[in-house]
Amino acid sequence: MPIAPEHRWYYPIDWRELSDLIRFTRAQSRCEHCGRPHGQDVTHLGNGTWWDKACSTWRDGRGKRVPKLPPPQVFEAGQPSFTGIPPAPRLPVTRVVLASAHLDHDPGNNRPRNLAALCQRCHMLHDAQEHRRRRWSKVFRLRALGDLFE
Repeated sequence: MPIAPEHRWYYPIDWRELSDLIRFTRAQSRCEHCGRPHGQDVTHLGNGTWWDKACSTWRDGRGKRVPKLPPPQVFEAGQPSFTGIPPAPRLPVTRVVLASAHLDHDPGNNRPRNLAALCQRCHMLHDAQEHRRRRWSKVFRLRALGDLFE
């Protein structure tokens, strides 16, 4: 995730190297929460379940195997057009990008045990409450300014 300009000064000068160490050395280019591989296109069902090409299996949002689901080729096969049934829609595909996340939401706390390599989905889920808090704070501040100058 990009660093907001107003939060840039919280991060150490060697943040890029520290982030690379967490994402590619410690996590071995995989999300530490769900196991999605960095830089690869991943087929998913939209609910956190994704297709792991390396193991030829579906995995849930925590990286555990999901039994009894057919491979993605079965979903995408569809029906022949002469039956009058439209073909099945293609499953969504997303390119995975890892980012280093602060587990306690404090950008000044850069201890390795406070950092995790997370894919976009896991990072957004992890930061959801913090994003809501910041959005509320921003709206509150803007409304207060509006009331002050009206």
